[in-house]
Parts: sequence; structure tokens; C-alpha cells
Amino acid sequence: MLGSLIGAAIGVASSIYGGKKSAEAAQKANAMVKDMKQENLDWYNRRYNEDPLQRSSAQRVLTKTQELLRQRNKAASGTAAVMGGTEESVAAEKQRNNEALAEAASRIAAQGDAQKDAIEQQYRQTNMGLTQQQIGIEQQRAKAIADAAGGVATAAGTAGEAIDSQTDKAAELLIKAAGAVLI
Repeated sequence: MLGSLIGAAIGVASSIYGGKKSAEAAQKANAMVKDMKQENLDWYNRRYNEDPLQRSSAQRVLTKTQELLRQRNKAASGTAAVMGGTEESVAAEKQRNNEALAEAASRIAAQGDAQKDAIEQQYRQTNMGLTQQQIGIEQQRAKAIADAAGGVATAAGTAGEAIDSQTDKAAELLIKAAGAVLI
């Protein structure tokens, strides 16, 4: 009986210890996933809100376009001076060049919108994956708690059986003793 009770006590203690350690591990994993979600959100906010016209590639395109248009304006002014063109023709050329620059900026902005869509999609996918990890961690935690409770119940049942069997033996001895006294 004593061995059964000691075994049951060890079973209860190990179930509780295992459940506690599992809960601690789940809590640590949850904290890590939470940190990863915050990093993902920070990345999203930084990338989504950046101005596409301020990116170095966009600045390079705009600078080259402006330089090309300056050269074209200078050439148009030179041609008008040499050939006797009117100021209206020079102004029309400058207007076309300004429209070309505006068109380049518009295309860059449109590419920026497409990039924002891609950034949002990537953020959502990453966030969904991290949420699935958190769900998995919570499911593992729930299973560990259920397993620990089951271990405690099994150990308690073993202890109860040990006590019951000893009680049955004591009752048997009492009946035998009572029978011996009556004879």
C-alpha cells in the first residue's frame, strides 16, 4: 500500500510539474510570436507609408528625366533663336516637356500603389502565419493541461485503489477476528 501511495504522489507531482513547464514554454513561445507580429507591423507601417517618389530609384528616374527635358528645352530655345521660331513654339515645347515629367511622376506613383498592394499582401500573409502559430501554441498548451489533469486523476485513482484494497483487507481481518471470538 505504501508503495502505491508513494507512486501515486510521484505521479501527481510529475503531472503538475510537467503541466507547469509546458505552460511556461507556451508562454515563452507566445511572447516570441507576439514580438514577431510587432516587428511585422513595424515593417508594414514603415514600408506602406513611404513616399514612392522619394525612393532612390524614383529620384534617379526623375533627375534623368529633368536633365533630358532641360536639354530639350535648351535645344528648342536655340533652334527658335537660329531658325526664327516664335516664343509660342518654345512655350509649347516646354509644356510638352513638363507634361512628360508629370507623366513620369504619375507612372512612379502608380508603381508605388502597386507596391503598397504587394506590401499589404505580404503583411497579411505573414500575420496570418504568426496567428496560426499562436493558435498551435494555445492548442498545445490546452493539451498539456488536459494531459496533466489526466495524470493527476490517474495517480489519484491509483492511490484510491491502494487505500480501498487495504480497507478491504482490514475489513476481512476484522470479520475473521470477530468470527474467531464468536466461536
